[in-house]
Amino acid sequence: MARMYKSRRGKSGSSKPYVTEAPEWSNTDADEVTKLIVELGKSGHSTAEIGTIMRDQHAVPNVKLVTGKRIGAILAEHDIGGNYPEDMMNLMRQAVRIIEHLGSGNHKDTHNKRSLEITEAKLRKLASYYISEGKLPADWRYKRDELRLMVE
Repeated sequence: MARMYKSRRGKSGSSKPYVTEAPEWSNTDADEVTKLIVELGKSGHSTAEIGTIMRDQHAVPNVKLVTGKRIGAILAEHDIGGNYPEDMMNLMRQAVRIIEHLGSGNHKDTHNKRSLEITEAKLRKLASYYISEGKLPADWRYKRDELRLMVE
């Protein structure tokens, strides 16, 4: 979404090499990896944090190559996670922080007013996608008043 809301390109960067199997030095026990992911998920880590922990501490560079499933799918199988998708929850938290900033005596901060508008637009766009995918109820609407309740 960087290309849509910024004047920069937003497309550069390296991509991961195409690999079909886990390296021989990595941990390839699928049951053990799944147990670790469930354990980390229950302790409150996000999927990105779980992936970093698995890579750095447990020698699993790519969970999908070992288990055949993504971290989010493994957590969903075990009913771990919130009511909202992780990317949407991160945008909601960002919007709450901006609203708090504007409400605490910074009401003339035009740059953050604009960033709040952009964040809310991204939220609405993601919400329409998740409604079409069936991950959110069809009558779900973004309301700034109820945002703090949804995040907490």
